[in-house]
Amino acid sequence: MWSRRRFLERVSTVPLVGGLVSSRVLTAEPASAAGPGAAAGAGRDYFHELGVRPFINAAGTYTAMTASLMLPEVMEAINYASKRFVMLDELHDRVGERIASLLQCEAAMVSSGASSAMTLGTAGVLTGSDKQKIGSLPNLTGMKNEVIIQKSHRFGYDHAVRACGVQLVEVETPEEMDRAVNDKTAMMLFYNNNNNVGQIKDEEFVRLAKKHQVPTLTDCAADVPPVENFWKFTKMGFDLVVFSGGKGIRGPQSAGLLIGRKDLIAAARLNAPPNAAIGRGMKVNKEEMLGMLMAVEHFVHKDHAHEAREFQSRADAIRQGAAGVPGVTAEIFVPDVANHVPHVRVTWDKAKLSTKPETIVQAMRDGEPSIVIRSENDALIIGVWMLRAGEDRIVARRLREALTHA
Repeated sequence: MWSRRRFLERVSTVPLVGGLVSSRVLTAEPASAAGPGAAAGAGRDYFHELGVRPFINAAGTYTAMTASLMLPEVMEAINYASKRFVMLDELHDRVGERIASLLQCEAAMVSSGASSAMTLGTAGVLTGSDKQKIGSLPNLTGMKNEVIIQKSHRFGYDHAVRACGVQLVEVETPEEMDRAVNDKTAMMLFYNNNNNVGQIKDEEFVRLAKKHQVPTLTDCAADVPPVENFWKFTKMGFDLVVFSGGKGIRGPQSAGLLIGRKDLIAAARLNAPPNAAIGRGMKVNKEEMLGMLMAVEHFVHKDHAHEAREFQSRADAIRQGAAGVPGVTAEIFVPDVANHVPHVRVTWDKAKLSTKPETIVQAMRDGEPSIVIRSENDALIIGVWMLRAGEDRIVARRLREALTHA
């Protein structure tokens, strides 16, 4: 089963060309055939000076690839905030209130990424508003110290929860989950990407947790779009829900969202900057807070149907380009949960084309302009939602050339 988490854990060890393309996506601005760096406009070419090569992102919103490009509205808010001083806690309060109203939940806070949101959410559950407990983390002496998780939901980023000092208790069945609850149980952790893998589905997970009055946290980092997911899980009954800010929402990559129960968000805030607590190093500056708010506002109110049609059109252009090569098969698919947008899967008849997918990935990366795609399960996977207008045609052309000359 494809997982953005497993892909990220692998890609972090692979040398990648770095950098950004532009500050705009889904605009009428055409992409330059001379490459992503050519569209930067006048002024210093910082990446060129540093020897860093920008690329066309036909992979997706992966952290190692600098995720998504921030919206013009986000950059406008960031630039605005950079010229003014405010009290950080006051801004935190007001931004959280506005985001909570947009996402139809009791409370919300901006964190320094989804991983930070998981740590702070866990810390809030463990400490509440108790200053002594807040100062003690990750020493859990005299505190609850167990978090129940399905064995099939273990993932690399549960480290963000374990950072608070807790022990993860693995279960597989509803009966095991019932028996695992004891006076040491602090929280129950759910990984939404693996909802179809575990024996305990999301609604039953929440029901069992509420039966024992144990708070729940679910990681939905890359699970918007669809926009309805912003309120689906809190309405389902999850106490805390985590989202990444720099993926489909297109806010700052170093920002995230923790939403849910008002008392738990308040406790998470006490464990977060500017307080001297376990989250002190997880600073969110005023620019990121305001930028995240603008990203959420834009995402909630934009025309998602129009965007979906644009993504489908891009995917079809790339599919046709690849399928025009003899022996090559290309199909459009949409992942069930994370990154729920059209992608293109490309495979080929090994008798007609003996090359490996990794070879095509490298050829695309090394060419001009540099294009990043990925390979998985002996296939090429091309994502379209991080492309600028017109770049789908460049990807289609380059992909066809690479396959033809392989």
